Amino acid sequence: MPLFGLRTSKKNEQSQIQASASDTKSSAAKTKRAPKKAISKKSEVVAVAPAQTQAVAMPTGSFGSSSAAIIRPRITEKSGVMSQSGVYTFEISRDANKDSVRKAMKALYNVTAVKVGIVNIAAKSVFVRGKKGRIPRMKKAFVTVKKGEKIDFV
Repeated sequence: MPLFGLRTSKKNEQSQIQASASDTKSSAAKTKRAPKKAISKKSEVVAVAPAQTQAVAMPTGSFGSSSAAIIRPRITEKSGVMSQSGVYTFEISRDANKDSVRKAMKALYNVTAVKVGIVNIAAKSVFVRGKKGRIPRMKKAFVTVKKGEKIDFV
């Protein structure tokens, strides 16, 4: 192999490559793995490692705590009017479902959710001050709490 512009003879290079290939064959036999394959390119021999196995894909989301389903309360004029009748609005994670939201309400706010409705809000393109932008998608939950219970956000 050339190093800093110095070139050794081709015989020495090939003997070094073959010696390293024989070392890998013996070590592969000891570990019971497939040996490295050699690919010849003109007069050079290049060693190639065996293909790595891919890891199994894990599902996304937080499964450690039940309160991870709720990101934040959604405070708007409409949600303020709805909260007077016992319906509260929350922004939730993309992988949350009704059951996980119900458990998170019990853990975070200590209230019983009677009804949970979930709405997927699509992403939107916007044009503000001469620049194009995008509002990201989100998932919103409408939670109706048991009569007599209340949530204070302040």
